[in-house]
Amino acid sequence: MAVSMRIDDEVRLNVLEALLSVGAVVPNLEQIQRVTGYHKATIKASLEFLKQKGVLSGFGPKVNLKAFDYNLEVKGLLSVDFSKKEVFDRFLERVSNDPHFYQVSAMIGPGNWNLSFSAIYRDVESFHETFSKNYYESVPGLFDLIRDRQVFYSTEPFYKRTSRTDSIIRVVRRERGFS
Repeated sequence: MAVSMRIDDEVRLNVLEALLSVGAVVPNLEQIQRVTGYHKATIKASLEFLKQKGVLSGFGPKVNLKAFDYNLEVKGLLSVDFSKKEVFDRFLERVSNDPHFYQVSAMIGPGNWNLSFSAIYRDVESFHETFSKNYYESVPGLFDLIRDRQVFYSTEPFYKRTSRTDSIIRVVRRERGFS
């Protein structure tokens, strides 16, 4: 009997998740050597040094969200009343357990925005439906906690999209005068 594989079957998802484990993906020394021309010992020593200094926190796969039919990245700015600590804690607990959210952080800047978030959803409708059901309807006092919000939807076309890693390497190269 032939096995039918899918990108979203349990085996493939387990493999992708395992790739996110610390130290699960080891860099291909031969490939790095072809690109840089450096000796393997230099590459290994450099990788160990970068790990030791906390620069490299791990290696992982780059996944195309559209392949899973997730076409929308949601970016949000919230004005939160931190004096409502119990409600804020319930909100954070709920967000921490929500796999749609991959980033929630304090925010400093002009205006009253003090929290930002990033999440993935299939479309605008699923975001609004899920957020309403899982947050506004399930966390008492949330309307009092969130004084204001701005939500932005990122979708194609992307005019520039690079990794944070590529950006920091290019910024540091420019600062140091490397080409």
